[in-house]
This record gives sequence, structure tokens and C-alpha cells, in this order.
Amino acid sequence: ENLKELLTAMADFENLQQFLEHVALVLDVLEADTEDKVTLMTLHAAKGLEFDAVWLPAWEGGLFPSQRTLDENGLKGLEEERRLAYVGITRARQRVFISHASNRRIHGRVSDVTPSPFISELPNEHCQIITSQSHTYGAHMGGGNTAPWAFNHDNPYDTPGWRRAQTYTPSQKETRPPVHIEAKGNWLTSNHDHSFQIGDRVFHQKFGYGEIKNFEGNKLSVAFESAGDKKVLASFVQRDCDV
Repeated sequence: ENLKELLTAMADFENLQQFLEHVALVLDVLEADTEDKVTLMTLHAAKGLEFDAVWLPAWEGGLFPSQRTLDENGLKGLEEERRLAYVGITRARQRVFISHASNRRIHGRVSDVTPSPFISELPNEHCQIITSQSHTYGAHMGGGNTAPWAFNHDNPYDTPGWRRAQTYTPSQKETRPPVHIEAKGNWLTSNHDHSFQIGDRVFHQKFGYGEIKNFEGNKLSVAFESAGDKKVLASFVQRDCDV
């Protein structure tokens, strides 16, 4: 993949010499840039680098560790995600900021999220927790109510939904009566319920005017003047005289 990217970058230059001169100019510009700046990268790309301060956002269950990684690789995937967490934390020389949201809008719905389990694994003596005592709802809902609970960082799964899940037992499911869904079906027949005849001239909103050549049930075989032979439902056409 790296070689393909190299060939793609070289395609804009007539020869190798021009490409190398361009690279040299770019490197000179990068080395001359000594102003303070923010570097945005993935955890994978951060290996081997160091910064005075590092921000690690979105440490949330399902995002980090990635639910897809857990589903595909199980405990092995969890260990790989934990190693990435270690990489991210150790990129900081002085300070590292780890954050998570209290809720997210996913597919148009606002859902509560739980902190990443990696947060609870951090040593308390090296951490300073900066958080509000409650989570404010209503910013997207039009209200101003405040949730009557806050995350317990000693146990990041201490949330209403998590507590409900802990009290659930399989016996509860067994006691629920089965749900029966009744429906009444209709037989479809090939008998046509329209009054069209072979040779009738009809009009279709999309295909225009045509002549019925044959029919099978409610499907008409029509030779349209501009669209050619098509099969359409009888309910989609009108007689020429009715237009």
C-alpha cells in the first residue's frame, strides 16, 4: 500500500529528480515551522511519538474498546485495544486528558453511553477526576431537566440501565407468555379483474401511449410508441379515451 501511494504521488512529476526536489522543499517547510500547533492523529499513528500534552476523547463502551473488534476477536481483540490505550497514555510527557460523553446522538436518537472500562483500570493515585455531578438533558430535547444521577467513577457501569441488567435473570424471560401474531392472508389468482382487451390503446404516465399485445392476470404486455415493449400492471394505465 505504501508503494502504491508513492507511485500515485510521483505521477504528477515528469521524473524522479523533480519529485525529490519537491519532497526536499516540503521537508524544509515542515522543519522551519516552529509555531505551536495541534496534531490530530489516530492511536495507531501515535506510536513512537511524544507530546507535552495529549487529549484522548471518546473513551466509551462500544467505541474504545471497539465493539466490532470485540465481536470479531474476543479477548484477543480486547487486549489489543488495551495496548492501544497504553500507547495513547504514554505519548504524553507531562499531562494526558481522557474524556467521554454522557450521551450521543446516534442515527437520530440520543442514547446514554457508558465510560470505557479502561478508565476504571487507571491508577487512582495518578488521576484527577474533573466532571460535573450530574448530566444535563434537554439540550436536544427542548427541556432543561437534570438527570437525578451521576456516573460513579469507582464503578463506571453504575448506571440505571446497567443496574436493571444486573437484576434481570433468565427465569424472568421464561415466565413471560409467548406472543402470538395472527394474520389473515389472501390468495392471489391469475384471473384478471380488469376490462382491458388485446388491441386496446392505453396511456402510462412514464411510458406514454401504447397498445396492449397480451396480458396475464393483472400484468399487461404493452407495445409503447416511445418506450418499446413493457410489462405493466393494469392499475397503472388508462384507456386512451379516458385520458
